[in-house]
Amino acid sequence: MIYVTLPVHNEEHTIGVLMWKIRKVFADLGRDFRILVLDDASTDGTAEVLEPYRRVLPLTVFRNVTRQGYAASLERLIREAVQVSRYPKRDGVLVMQADFTDGPEMIPEMLRRFQGGADLVAGRAVDDRDAPRSVRFARFGAGFIVKQAQGADVEDPFCGFRMYRLIALKRALKDVPDGEALLEHEGWACSLELLKAVTPHLRSATQVDISPDYTRRYRHSRFRAAATLWGLLRASRDPRLRGRAAEGSA
Repeated sequence: MIYVTLPVHNEEHTIGVLMWKIRKVFADLGRDFRILVLDDASTDGTAEVLEPYRRVLPLTVFRNVTRQGYAASLERLIREAVQVSRYPKRDGVLVMQADFTDGPEMIPEMLRRFQGGADLVAGRAVDDRDAPRSVRFARFGAGFIVKQAQGADVEDPFCGFRMYRLIALKRALKDVPDGEALLEHEGWACSLELLKAVTPHLRSATQVDISPDYTRRYRHSRFRAAATLWGLLRASRDPRLRGRAAEGSA
């Protein structure tokens, strides 16, 4: 079983089409899947768009009454997958964006690597020529803040398009003290944080080249380069993350 996690906030124009394309990919592959969506207090028509898909897709929808942010939403979905999975060593969790930046067409290759034994299949963003200027600037600056992800052999620690073996996530959650969160940073920093959390529990990791498509987004971008770089700086100095990285490289 592959659990597809989609934190959502005001994605009425893309979430339905995205889920339908995900369904087609998995139908063609003949692999069991379940989509887990967390509607993070959307104020547009996202809830109305999601409702009819409950009847035709293997879909579970959660909703936050007040905005909690990407990190908290993703963590809740990960915890849900860990809780319901009966085969954590065999099942996977696919993390991707709900705004269609991440293309479902890459899922077959990610799944092939996963079935080949990789505990982590990480997307590596290439060809950013069509990316907004703010994204290109942030990638340039991020390279100075975070030289490389320690532990897992991943060249792009900021890309959130990844497939994790569920047992690695389950073990990472066990490392978190009661009452604390696994993920505390937003945006790219959240992807870095999750990567470092699972690194001590990975047997193998691989990566696939992806080309994020920013033309399929139907809303204004929420990406802010300055906030992203500040978040990465804070995350890179977080003693929890440094401890996890040290465990992974031991």
